[in-house]
Amino acid sequence: MSNVHSTEYNFRPKDALLGAQMLFVAFGALVLVPLLTGLDPNVALFTAGAGTLLFQVITRGKVPVFLASSFAFIAPIIYGVQTWGIPSTMCGLAAAGLLYVILSVLIRIYGSNMLRRVLPPVVTGPVIMVIGLILAPTAVHMAMGRTGDGSAWLVPNITAMIIAGVALLTTIFTSLLGKGWIKLIPIMLGIAAGYATSLILDATGFSAAQQAAFDPGQLQNWTAPALISFGKIAEAPILEMPKFTFPTWNLEAILFIVPVAIAPAIEHFGDILAIGGISGKDYVKDPGIQNTLLGDGLATSLAACLGGPPNTTYSEVSGAVALTRAFNPAIMTWAAITAIILAFVGKLGAFLNTIPVPVMGGIMILLFGAITVIGINTLVRAGNDLMLPRNLAIVAIILVFGIGGMSFDLIVVKLGGIGLSGVIGVVLNLILPCKDCNEPLPDEINPSGPDHHTDL
Repeated sequence: MSNVHSTEYNFRPKDALLGAQMLFVAFGALVLVPLLTGLDPNVALFTAGAGTLLFQVITRGKVPVFLASSFAFIAPIIYGVQTWGIPSTMCGLAAAGLLYVILSVLIRIYGSNMLRRVLPPVVTGPVIMVIGLILAPTAVHMAMGRTGDGSAWLVPNITAMIIAGVALLTTIFTSLLGKGWIKLIPIMLGIAAGYATSLILDATGFSAAQQAAFDPGQLQNWTAPALISFGKIAEAPILEMPKFTFPTWNLEAILFIVPVAIAPAIEHFGDILAIGGISGKDYVKDPGIQNTLLGDGLATSLAACLGGPPNTTYSEVSGAVALTRAFNPAIMTWAAITAIILAFVGKLGAFLNTIPVPVMGGIMILLFGAITVIGINTLVRAGNDLMLPRNLAIVAIILVFGIGGMSFDLIVVKLGGIGLSGVIGVVLNLILPCKDCNEPLPDEINPSGPDHHTDL
């Protein structure tokens, strides 16, 4: 057996290209999160690389996974940035990483079954659904050419719908019909198709004609004759320090964001089971789920302390590992090093920021919808009878509180949205009597979750 296919850590210079290839598979989803949420993509690249290296140190280089931007946190990051700003949002995200650390400690003490009892599918399923649905209007606004809150036009409506439609359909058909490597990068190809369409509309004069005839109505008009301008790319330096942002204390942001970590923390089990099944090793036992969860949590806190999105294991990369049978964890070290190097390329970040808003809107329609479906699937696969009074009450209250905008003023802080949904779900599950509630879970944790991007 060659060193590439061995599950033992073996760091070799000749594997650098294979590591860069693994980063390419994750690249589209990795930079999508900062582009959707207003964070710096170069910082996201740096924190993905640094987080992966930290994870490898904690797990002693035994698990062939790559950590990068978590989709589960897109909605709360968007809301947090709009409400409190990036530094305060980073405070909440850093605290979310510490929740992973707390859970890892509890697993060391009580075993992994503790999480299954406290966070059954009847809680995690609807919380995941809320994550997908709470900012669905943002996706629609962006796909139609408006800002995320719908208050201003960025692109004329007809032009925006064409671009968003191309990006959306390309992503769907790639995931349905793609073969081999192509099937692993549907989001990247969707963005590329939307970007190419924008260039064509600019080159043919369609964009300028639509902008000249566009009536913004009562909304502000921030449209321009051209969809894409390369001026910022030309002005950007070739090499540039990533624009790191450091967190500032905000208790309200912490209480809003920390409960969101419940879903990806549970999903982490599925990720580790999946990569273990691919490589033929039981990573739940060695290096231990408590250590992988600790590594994921510390990587998330590290990312937040520098202004990057939370980290999670990437299923695209796991798919690439299955395809290439490259089980050597050191290959992920090379992927991390490549990500850190690219983080200092100033023109890369400038180029990514030229992607028109409707491209992102088209991708977000599918993304937020897919997250919602994953939440539904979590409930379906659990096999619980949702019409039993206890299950009905928990699911109903989580959904209505989250989607309806329920909030509570707790003297010094306001708790609402996804955070309130997660907290109320956990509390109800603990206090409501469980007679004939059909709560026992299957032996295996559902491997699906909001960060399994290859489902798109």
